[in-house]
Amino acid sequence: MIETNDLSKQYNNDFWAVDGVTLNVQPGQILALLGQNGAGKTTTVRMLTALLSPTRGWARVAGYDVTKNPQEIRSSVGVLTEQHGLYMRMTGIEYLDFFGKVYGLSPVARKTRSEYLLEYFGLAEAAKRRSGEYSKGMKQKLALARALIHDPSVLLLDEPTSAMDPESSRLVRDEIARLRSSQRTIIICTHNLAEAESLADYIAIIYRGRILLKGTLDELKRAVLGPVEFEAKFAEPFDVGELELPEGAALVSRSGTSLRFRVEAPQMVNPRIVHALTSRKAPLVSFQEVPRKLEQVYLKTMAEAQGVTYAA
Repeated sequence: MIETNDLSKQYNNDFWAVDGVTLNVQPGQILALLGQNGAGKTTTVRMLTALLSPTRGWARVAGYDVTKNPQEIRSSVGVLTEQHGLYMRMTGIEYLDFFGKVYGLSPVARKTRSEYLLEYFGLAEAAKRRSGEYSKGMKQKLALARALIHDPSVLLLDEPTSAMDPESSRLVRDEIARLRSSQRTIIICTHNLAEAESLADYIAIIYRGRILLKGTLDELKRAVLGPVEFEAKFAEPFDVGELELPEGAALVSRSGTSLRFRVEAPQMVNPRIVHALTSRKAPLVSFQEVPRKLEQVYLKTMAEAQGVTYAA
C-alpha cells in the first residue's frame, strides 16, 4: 500500500532532509516513524502525500506514483498534520462539510459522515460552535475527523494524540486500531513511544534523514538489545548451586529468590531450564520474559547514532 525506494529530498542549500528512505507497508499494517524533531519525518509524509516532489528515488501510495499521480494520491490519503490548519471561523460541522465537498462527497454522504465523526470524537454538542472556540484537544479531534471524512485507504498521522487528555487519547488509539482491521494502511509519526509500541506492526527510526533501523518490535529488540532474557522467581531463598544449563542458555544474574537467564531460542530452551530447576525441587513461583520496551531500543539506537554511551 505504501512503497518507497531511495526516497530523498534535497533543499537549495544542499541539505538532505530525507536521504535514501526505503519502506514497504502492507494493507492493514501500521508503521510508526520515530525520530527527533527535524529528523525528516514530516518531509517524508509530505512526499508521500504528493505535496513535495522527491529529489531522488520514488514512492507509490495506494498503487499511485507520487510524482505522476498526485491527484489520485490525495483522494486516497487522509492526513493529520502537526499544524492542523483549521478554519477558525467555521463551525465544526461546516468545516467537515467543506472538506467533504473538496473530496467530492454527495450532500447525503457529507452529512452522514460528518455527524458520525463528530459523535464518535465527542464533538457533537460543539458541532455548531466555531472551531476557534475549541480547546486544543478538541481541535486535534476535529482535525483527525477531517482526515477521515472521505474514508481513505491510507492514513498519515503526525502526532495524532498530541495535547489530548488520557481518555481522548485512548479513544483515538482505539479508532486507529479499528481502522487497521479494515485493511487501511497507517503511518504514525509520534514521540509517544508507548503509543507506538501498542499500535505499530512495523517501526522505523529515522535520524538526519536516514533510516537507522526498521522492523517489527521483536526484531528491533533482538537486533539492539540482544537475546531475550527470562527470570525465574522462587517462593523463598533457594540455592541451586552449579545449575547445569542447556545449550543456548546463559545465567546472567542471581539472587536468593531469583535467577535471570539469557536465552537464544526460548521455545526449545525454556522447557529444559524449567526441568533443570524443578528437578532440584526449586520452589518455582514464576518463569517469565523480562520486559523490554521500545524506549530502550530507541534511546540506545539514538545514542549510538550520536556517538554517546547509552545508560540503560
